[in-house]
Amino acid sequence: MSLTNTIASDLDLNQASRRHLLWIGATAGLELGMAYTWIANRTNVVRACSPQAAIETDSLSGGPLPSIAILAADWPGRWALRDAVLLSKRWPLLRIVSVASSLVDGRRRSGPVLPGIEEVSWYDFPSRFECWCKDIDAGRPSLLGLPTTARREERLLESIPMVMPAIGRDGNTATGSALTVSLVASQAVDLDGLTDLLTLAGWHITRSGCGQPELDEPADVLVWDIGSIQSSQLARLRMLSANRPKLAIVLLESFPRGDSTLMALRSGATAVLGRPFMLESLRGTFLRLEREGRTGWQIGKRTDRQSSTRADLGPCPLAR
Repeated sequence: MSLTNTIASDLDLNQASRRHLLWIGATAGLELGMAYTWIANRTNVVRACSPQAAIETDSLSGGPLPSIAILAADWPGRWALRDAVLLSKRWPLLRIVSVASSLVDGRRRSGPVLPGIEEVSWYDFPSRFECWCKDIDAGRPSLLGLPTTARREERLLESIPMVMPAIGRDGNTATGSALTVSLVASQAVDLDGLTDLLTLAGWHITRSGCGQPELDEPADVLVWDIGSIQSSQLARLRMLSANRPKLAIVLLESFPRGDSTLMALRSGATAVLGRPFMLESLRGTFLRLEREGRTGWQIGKRTDRQSSTRADLGPCPLAR
């Protein structure tokens, strides 16, 4: 394979319809199953059980060159550095990401195990992937702006422009200043942090408070720092969703698991994101909702179309 072909594949990322993704590893289990189902409905996916199998399949079929590779980690230590090296040798400009289940996520918070590989929790993956695609299609640098084989200093310099969208200087990349947001948190210190972050990102905060959200929240989006999902909170979520069917409800949970996340989505939540909270995840949630038409509003543009804000991640295979 020539370097010219590899560069051409990278340039093809500007056309979303031609984007191909490599999913390497398991799709069984509720959490990785939800992540895989969502991505398979979003773009063209080729599955392989290992990096070596992906390379052998590509050699035999001669199919399109992948733009992003996903290493699905269902348990700690599932992938080693040699697996990433195999992929980088085959496709030098390939972007490699690891998607971790809850079993891996507990270890993830103590530090990465694969140098140079971005590791994303399964619940944040759909939203962050949406951001990556948006930035790549627009030719803007992002967290995936350079391949894994790039020097660390170059990756750092390329990531600096990503600070600009957070302060709203670039109208094309602003997170959505036309949206109105209500904030609810369990503790005052968390509420203050959320308010400062979203205000800097360009959102207009219409209401903020501690405890439970009101049934008539006066906003387009409710960001609810729920801590851990309890039965009483699910009941409140169902009442809120029934009373405000066009309200987009984003939950922030300390440690999302597959069963609790699925219950929240079925109760009316638009998305469940993890804590620590990343602004990119929330921005990607809005982009995903706009693309899928799951809400009655679009980013920066209100519409009259009635649609539900319940955003199930699609049919999911049950856990083994």
